Amino acid sequence: MRRRFGTSAALAFAGVAMLVGLTACTFGDPEPTGPSTARPTPTAPGTAAPTAPEFRPELSATENQPYFDWVNGGVIAANAAAGGRDFIDALVAAGFDRAQMQVTADTTTIGEAADSVQFSVLFQGECLIGQYGPKSDGYHGAVRAPLGTGTCLVGQTRPIDW
Repeated sequence: MRRRFGTSAALAFAGVAMLVGLTACTFGDPEPTGPSTARPTPTAPGTAAPTAPEFRPELSATENQPYFDWVNGGVIAANAAAGGRDFIDALVAAGFDRAQMQVTADTTTIGEAADSVQFSVLFQGECLIGQYGPKSDGYHGAVRAPLGTGTCLVGQTRPIDW
């Protein structure tokens, strides 16, 4: 009987050792030992690339904010130093009404670069507002109610006369 326990224990130990050995082989990839070659990452079949939001003029400003932000993100991707005219031109090309837009100056009254530029579109009774610049921590977009003046931006804006 003693021998049987010893044999069973030995077999159990051997089985556990093999299991641990096999399990250890499946965790992680071994460290490369020679030059590596990049392998393309496969994409799952049937998964579509994300699509750009669409402009839906019949919907609210809030529902069109993803499109507004997407257009402005494209401006920044194309030119990290984009100014007000870049945003206005892109928004007009994207379908927003230039007559309903406002933009602040790209420079201060003493000719220095502005900390940020703000731009807006009065749309469906609400304001789509964007802000971009080095002191604004990147791009920010929002939907806000119009001011009592019926416009979107506080302070002096520049004419959009181009």
